[in-house]
Amino acid sequence: MMYHKEKSIQMKSSASALYNNLSVLRIAPRSLTYFTVVHANMVNMVSASWDGLNYSHRQLQSKEANVATSSSLIMQAAWCVLPSRDILVLTSQKGIQMYESDGSIMVYWHALDTPETQTAQAVFARGIAAVREKYICVGISSGSMLVFDVPIKGSNITLSEVLEEHKESITDLASECSGSLECIADMVSADDSGNLCVWKSGEDFQLLNKIPDRAVELWKGTVVAGYGTGQIRLYEAVTGIVHAEVNAHARWIYSLDIAPFSGLLLSAAEDSLVRVWDTQICGAKFCDGDGYAFAVTGYDLSEIIRYTQV
Repeated sequence: MMYHKEKSIQMKSSASALYNNLSVLRIAPRSLTYFTVVHANMVNMVSASWDGLNYSHRQLQSKEANVATSSSLIMQAAWCVLPSRDILVLTSQKGIQMYESDGSIMVYWHALDTPETQTAQAVFARGIAAVREKYICVGISSGSMLVFDVPIKGSNITLSEVLEEHKESITDLASECSGSLECIADMVSADDSGNLCVWKSGEDFQLLNKIPDRAVELWKGTVVAGYGTGQIRLYEAVTGIVHAEVNAHARWIYSLDIAPFSGLLLSAAEDSLVRVWDTQICGAKFCDGDGYAFAVTGYDLSEIIRYTQV
């Protein structure tokens, strides 16, 4: 598959070296694509027209309850696409913020429990996924996963369940079947020790399987996992059987993404993907469901690099 480099999108500030430090939301009715990249305690958001002629910028800062701004570092920003609405979710060292998709209005804030006395373990939220019709799941440093029930509209978002299967900090969450399609497995979670948990969502989330690995995606019942050796493995979600193992990179894999309509897989790692980029890759995302275009961001770069199929 051949891709052509498009004109880069300039950002207000550079990208921090974080897992999955790029999120993309395609707004087809308006011929726009939204991009977000995290820098320290700020999220750079860019709205780009498909013809490449118009751009608009917005910056969102980490917030705390009853405090206008905060020095708390943001760990991740990602759009959660549900059938009824799109939500922009920010996770930080203090809590979880949820915004309307254009970043204009914060609709929900959830503070993390912080110990009164300082401990060796850092407190933060990381790992974001939209699951089925109405759930947004977020991982936290204790290993717990918070399940939020999101209404069709408004700010009456509630914490409906806490999943306690992991014992180490959550690194990543991935899901599929966020609509009405019935799936046996529809979410997978990964933690710092390399364990994966495969889940079936519902009023009560059910644990289906445990697999030892790290960065994850889920597609048609197959778990795609990447980790520090640069390898990518494909597992059957329910049984945990390994279908394939690929020596994809020479260094740590930072990001995986799947184009859900075509099944194309995009991976990004510290070795700079297929030596096309001369910087550490922090985030890589397909811009559409067919994998026709994808975008990449790198540590200390103040631009988003886009590629389209030739």
